[in-house]
Amino acid sequence: MATSPRTPTTPATPSSPTGTLKRDNSKKDAGVFGWMGTLSRRKKGETEVNQLENEGKFAIESPTTPIHMIPPDTYDMEEGEVRSMIEPGSLEDPKVHQLKVVLLEWLNEVLADKRIVVRDVEEDLYDGLILSHLMEKLADIVLQEFKEVNQTVEVQQAKLSVLLNEINKTIRVPQHRAKWTTEKVHSKDTVAILHLLVSLAKHYNCRQKLTPDVKINTMVVQKKNGMLIPQRVVEEITGPDADMMDGKPERDAFDALFDNAPEKLGVVKKSLQGFVNRHLNKLNLEVTNIDTQFHDGVYFIFLLGLLEGFFVPLYQFHVTPANEDQKRQNVELALDLMRDSGLKFHAKTEDIMKRDLKSTLRIVYSLFQKYKHLK
Repeated sequence: MATSPRTPTTPATPSSPTGTLKRDNSKKDAGVFGWMGTLSRRKKGETEVNQLENEGKFAIESPTTPIHMIPPDTYDMEEGEVRSMIEPGSLEDPKVHQLKVVLLEWLNEVLADKRIVVRDVEEDLYDGLILSHLMEKLADIVLQEFKEVNQTVEVQQAKLSVLLNEINKTIRVPQHRAKWTTEKVHSKDTVAILHLLVSLAKHYNCRQKLTPDVKINTMVVQKKNGMLIPQRVVEEITGPDADMMDGKPERDAFDALFDNAPEKLGVVKKSLQGFVNRHLNKLNLEVTNIDTQFHDGVYFIFLLGLLEGFFVPLYQFHVTPANEDQKRQNVELALDLMRDSGLKFHAKTEDIMKRDLKSTLRIVYSLFQKYKHLK
């Protein structure tokens, strides 16, 4: 396919909300959870500490980020503008190559009866034409825009924007949380395209085993006070759970608890419920049945906000969800926020919505592990 010139734009990046919850350094005994794992290191959230850590990180990394690595057009950046680029060596990682091979295998399997062969994820997908055929197969989405052949950059981007909006709705990814944009996909941004394909592959349960723990190093450059400030950012394309077979994680402590020590389940539930209510009581909320009260995501969102010290605007979720779609949006937002906060757990949106106790307890326990020191 012909390559169209890139139209440089810089999409706005929403800032993360912050809060001012008081935090206590004191620690309490792990009690019944001592046998289930060790505590995560306490996250330091005060502004001064964050600034000091960022300065230290920059001081360590900047000597290894020679200025000649920054593309010449970066020098024309506006004050406050931020641009990102992939470190060239990062794309040579065998895991990145393997993930591309797996995704190409999946794409060509889905598109086989259309006689379409995808050989390069960046070169073949950037203009949206093959993506439109893919979504027609996966979700029966047919967009009239792609019936007409027009290769101008403006028309390509307009069509691609419509398609990506449809994809986001279909796989239920809010636009502000999507790790891909029209500009990035059209400019053949590897990170954005891989994020998109991995999300599609997971949503449609591709039978291929995605390569786990794939990361790509990027350099984010910001122009501040007339100076170019480079910073390395690691993009996690797939997490360590990407190697789950048939969507099922390896057995963990909760599998052992349910199978071998069910008599302890009541104690675990009571302890976790006490942890949850210690914080939700600050909002005059209370969990009386941990089995059922987390299925719509609302308490998870409130709880994480209290623990992390941020406020999720009420327009971003449904405080009183009226249907299954609204509940799903809540749960997906809650799980995304938790993973963005560094929590590791095995749980699916559908399992939470179905009130699967084991999945609910896994998430609550991951919160307990990280935040048990907070009062």
